[in-house]
Formats: sequence, C-alpha cells, structure tokens
Amino acid sequence: MKRIVIAEFMDEAAVARLRARHDVLYDPRLVDDGARLHREAPGADALIVRNRTQVRGELLDALSRCRAVGRLGVGLDNIDVPGCEARGMRVIPATGANALSVAEYVIASAMLLLRGAYASTAEVAAGRWPRNALSNGRELSGKTLGLVGFGAIGQLTSRLAGALGMHAVAFDAAMGAGHPAFAQHGVRCCATLDALLAQADVVSLHLPLVDTTRGLFGAARIAAMKPGAVLVNSARGGIVDEAAVAQALREGRLGARRSTCSTASRSRPRRTSRTAPTCCSRRTSRA
Repeated sequence: MKRIVIAEFMDEAAVARLRARHDVLYDPRLVDDGARLHREAPGADALIVRNRTQVRGELLDALSRCRAVGRLGVGLDNIDVPGCEARGMRVIPATGANALSVAEYVIASAMLLLRGAYASTAEVAAGRWPRNALSNGRELSGKTLGLVGFGAIGQLTSRLAGALGMHAVAFDAAMGAGHPAFAQHGVRCCATLDALLAQADVVSLHLPLVDTTRGLFGAARIAAMKPGAVLVNSARGGIVDEAAVAQALREGRLGARRSTCSTASRSRPRRTSRTAPTCCSRRTSRA
C-alpha cells in the first residue's frame, strides 16, 4: 500500500477515495508545520500540495522515496520541476480541473466591477439609497474582454464572454497569430500586449509566474490600459505590481481591480488600499 501525504486542503470525497486504496496522511495544516512535514517526507510515495507548499530545497531532498508530486491546480512556480524530474518524480498538475471555476469567476468579476454597485454597500447598509451612484454602472454586453494568455482557461473564458455579448481579444506570447485556437473561438489575436491593453474594457490575466511574467503589470503597463478599464487577476500575485495598481486606482486611471492572489500571501487576500475601488477574494473549486 502506497503512502500519500496531502499537505494542503483537498476535497474530502477525493481524500476518501484515496484512503480506500492507499495509506493517506491528510492534514491541511501540514503546510504550516515545516518540521512535521519534513519528518513525514521520507516515508511518502506521493505528495499532494496546492500553491503554498514549496517543493524544493530541503523538502525535496527529504522526499527520498517519493515518485509523484500532485499539484491541486495548474501553476508550478512552487515546485522545482527539474529537481523533481532529476530524482525520478513525476509532477502531475490538475490541468483543467478548475478551468470552469476560474472562467466563471472572471465573468462574475467583470460584471461586478463594471456595474460598481459594491461601492455603495456602506450607504445601503446605513439605510440610504444612492440612486445616482447605482445608476452609473456599465453593462457587460458590447464591452471588450482582453485575455492575457490564451490557454484552456482563457479559451473557456472567451466562450462564456461571447455568450453575454462581449467581444474578446487575446495576446499570448507562446502562440502565433495563426494558431487555430483563435479562429476556433472567434477571438482576435493582438500582435502585442500593449495593443490589447489599448482597447480592452476588462483585462483578465491567465499566465504562469515565471521570470518573463514577474512584474509584467507594473506602472508603465497599467498606464497603457484603456482609461477606466478593470483588471482581473486570477493567476499569480507576482505578475502585478500591487503598489502601482493601488496608485492607478487612487488616481482614477484604473476603474477597478479584482484578485484572488497577492504577492505577500496567496492564502490571505487583502485590499489594495482603504480607499481604492478594488475587490479581493478567494476563488475555490472542488479539485
């Protein structure tokens, strides 16, 4: 019977299925107990993590008999993939498992941020009805969605957006303009990222966090966005310079921002500032 160590939260039904066939240690708090995780590592045949467990360095060395690292998600920036492969470990991301969850989150966020009704929450809670503010929202239909990254999640998001009357454009540095995915989904490919930003009312990020994307959305790039556009980041916090976002929000150049992640801690989303029109939340799926 194989020993499986699960260091972060996982769907209970999925854990039960694994327990029926394997020896499973499941403790969502294990990620925060480094000493115990290192003690359990040598006996693990497989390790399952989300995005907080850093599978590298001493932990990777301790996984002496491990043959598989499962990632409940698709980003692999917390895993030393070459190091795992050099030790004979297979890294298995849950590709596609949360694609619909993320795509729906992006569309819901676009609706929320364009409409802007959330900004009147305090007044409504106080018993007032700010009719003018609530009447100034923007409709989703007819707006342009700019997808930065056009993999499986970006493609599914474009399909949902089209059903609601949005026009989708995309930029993906890894995909040429002739890639069949663009024509298949009726999405126009932009030659450059700045060309996308100049026309998108909603910019949605679907990128991995690697050297070429770290800090990609800094002050200059945010300034290139269409005035009043909204930014949705369901990818990685390190892609966006949060200080630059906060400044653009305060100055009114950026309409709003919604994020499931931050540079400081992806497990503790936070507001960019007390006055900026931003909204942060955790996105969950049953992966």
